[in-house]
Amino acid sequence: MLLDIFVGCEEGEKIQEMYLSNISTHFNRRRALKVFGALGVSATVGYLARSSMAAEIRPQARSFFDPDVPTALRRALNYAGDHGFVASMPQLLYARANASYDNIIWNTWFTSYTEENVLPTPQGNHVVVAVHGGGILARPERLERSFHADLDLSNTEGLTGQGAVKISLKEAHDLLRGKLPDGTQIPIYTFTEFKAGITDLPMRYGVVADFKLVKQAVKGYETFEILQDDPTMIIRAGGAESLAAYLKKAKNRNNTKKMGTHHPFRRIDPSQPQCRIPFLAGNKGGRGSDGNTHDGGPGQWGYDADYGIGGNANIVGIARYVAVANHDVTTSLRNLDFEV
Repeated sequence: MLLDIFVGCEEGEKIQEMYLSNISTHFNRRRALKVFGALGVSATVGYLARSSMAAEIRPQARSFFDPDVPTALRRALNYAGDHGFVASMPQLLYARANASYDNIIWNTWFTSYTEENVLPTPQGNHVVVAVHGGGILARPERLERSFHADLDLSNTEGLTGQGAVKISLKEAHDLLRGKLPDGTQIPIYTFTEFKAGITDLPMRYGVVADFKLVKQAVKGYETFEILQDDPTMIIRAGGAESLAAYLKKAKNRNNTKKMGTHHPFRRIDPSQPQCRIPFLAGNKGGRGSDGNTHDGGPGQWGYDADYGIGGNANIVGIARYVAVANHDVTTSLRNLDFEV
């Protein structure tokens, strides 16, 4: 389903003008957020691309659902092309914070282009490295390699007994240096500096935190006040400021009192290098996601305490990614009137 990102002709012209006045082949996350902040019903943060006055170029977002994770990712990457992107968890949360509650971005669940890696360091410590914008599992071929591997416990490229992708020590140590399998070099920030705030975050980066810190992070349903200072939530949201904006919007949806945050760090062996993909939960109208009732009715935590963000599910299964790419709407069927 295509997700509308322009709310009207006047605003559309305003944003188009912003695009044309900020043409750049190199853009950062903050600049992209400023542009898409004016869209209100965006499906994810946008990007600056080369355009022309002759064509009516607009960023178009589309979701890609498939029962197979690598297939869904492949379709999303094909749609994004060389100049678009697949939405990471911070981008999905940002889109929700700037969208109306009836937008599809709130009313179903999405797979993020974010991954959480548990790694041993060369010094013998254990850390979690979250990568936004595509990391070790950035390509569907890498996922397929593990999905099709022998599930014998001694196999270093299969899946763990708890459904995570095994990663090699080389992949792990390369990531700690910011090196990805596709040759891309990304910045890796410590959690301390990330929580304090990074100016001009890029679209693709990593955050490293001590395993003991994230192991003790909130797990399950908790109040928004506690979630605001939770390290896992801060990392997943792209920073404390972005998290505050999302929690405020989520809290006001149905006078909600609590939201869920789920992770596997208390039940896994950190000496096994492994990777998972977190997802963003969502139900139509927010109904049916209350964590302590089974009839969809009000619970003790508010009208609907949302499941929130999951990061402990088996990686083999269904997926729904969001991809964004620029398109010339004058050559598209999308906005044509077919009524006779």
